[in-house]
Amino acid sequence: MQDLDALIRQIDSSRIPRHVAIIMDGNGRWANLKGLPRSAGHAEGVSAVHRATEFSSDMGIRFLTLYAFSTENWNRPQQEVDTLMHLIGWAIERELPELLRNNVRIRLIGDIDRIPDDARRRLLDAEKATEHCTGLTLGMCLSYSARWEITEAARRLASKAQKGEIAPEDISESVFDSHLATAGIPDPDLLIRTGGEHRISNFLLWQIAYSELYFTPVLWPDFDKEAYARAIIDFQSRERRFGMTSAQVQNK
Repeated sequence: MQDLDALIRQIDSSRIPRHVAIIMDGNGRWANLKGLPRSAGHAEGVSAVHRATEFSSDMGIRFLTLYAFSTENWNRPQQEVDTLMHLIGWAIERELPELLRNNVRIRLIGDIDRIPDDARRRLLDAEKATEHCTGLTLGMCLSYSARWEITEAARRLASKAQKGEIAPEDISESVFDSHLATAGIPDPDLLIRTGGEHRISNFLLWQIAYSELYFTPVLWPDFDKEAYARAIIDFQSRERRFGMTSAQVQNK
């Protein structure tokens, strides 16, 4: 196995992805493999979030968006949901001093009103406390799904049209984009999914239209800086054409 320094030397610093999005999958399976309760996997997943955030900052990535809790996750056993909500609130409060030291801004994305009061308060406090930070923007997708997000954007635009605030013919892609929960955040250059699954699971469906997709069998608690570096190296090996030919890209 290559060490981190050797992997970083393979990374072209001029081609770092501006925005990386991650589907953090495999906490439960990690715990099961070790004979531990699922809650132990989620707790270990917090350490992986810390590593990914630190590495993103160190590499000059400007936006890191993490799929922390989906709309569908509310259907999990109540005890697991309660544990996750407590863990999320506790973790963000614990990490806040270091986030501030590292100039990291928190951005909450999702139906935050559904989150229990204590966890919601801690999350909103962290978002408020970091709003002045100008380094990495850490997007936390909580109680989020892409279909929820797109539906909400459509409702807001329909309401505006009904009130005469916007004409239907003026609804362009950019106008629609500005009504999404991720408004103001550029589309991901790279989407990583850990845990070995090869699906998107209702995550940023609008935004990943031209993202590079990277699937790894590494379970989220084991996703370390070396695994992250390999994902970036793989990203840099690809030619991003955005509908153009290779010749057009090379002549830009």
